[in-house]
Amino acid sequence: MAGSGGSFVKKRPTATKGFQKLAVSAKSMNVIGMRRAFTLIELLVVIAIIAILAALIFPVFARAKASAKKTGCLSNLKQQGGAISLYMADYDDFFPHAVDPIDKTRPEIWDEIPEFRDRIPFMPLLHEVLLAYTKSQEVNQCPGDTGTVAKDDQPFIPFASSPSMYATYGTSYFFRTEIAFKSLTSTSFRLPADVNVLFDGAGHWHGDAPGMELGDRDYGSKIQKYRYNVLFGDMHAKSLTYDRLAEAWATRLD
Repeated sequence: MAGSGGSFVKKRPTATKGFQKLAVSAKSMNVIGMRRAFTLIELLVVIAIIAILAALIFPVFARAKASAKKTGCLSNLKQQGGAISLYMADYDDFFPHAVDPIDKTRPEIWDEIPEFRDRIPFMPLLHEVLLAYTKSQEVNQCPGDTGTVAKDDQPFIPFASSPSMYATYGTSYFFRTEIAFKSLTSTSFRLPADVNVLFDGAGHWHGDAPGMELGDRDYGSKIQKYRYNVLFGDMHAKSLTYDRLAEAWATRLD
């Protein structure tokens, strides 16, 4: 605006200055972006930290999962112990006259006692006998059951089950069939708290060594790292090493 005294002319900013401000602003944003970016070394450090944390945390989760499976397996055995007790209440205190899957599929394990071996084809499977006394068929499944290839303590005897012993035979457990062959009652046991009645079909399910292979030459060292969940004659259940299970097997029944 033209005029005298206090009059003035307001100048409009030129386009050049506007472009300069935009350039400075873009440059500042670019610098900030560059400052926020990770370098390769920083990324490697972060990855290394994550790897270390994973190495520390994952084994803890694995142990917790294994412990939960063992607890579930022991619970199943206790429930089967209750089913056996109910059966015995209906049959004059006698244990079921039944066998387990390895008796049925490999009766030759009783070749030294032909009288027992010859009775096996005419005897039912234990888990089938107890079906009327269990709340669910699932109590016959050990959560850690990943199948078998051979009998743990006699790896020259094939006993294949895949993907699990339960899926193949309907149960994850073995029965001390001598109890049935001898027609014993709960009062027949000399030391009921020491007699194994039911137990895991394989020790690697809860152990620290891989499963037994057919004809396994590493039999001795493997089995020492195995653990077995076991139901005893007084109906308590416990996790045992192989040596402790062998002691239970060595316990005289009557």
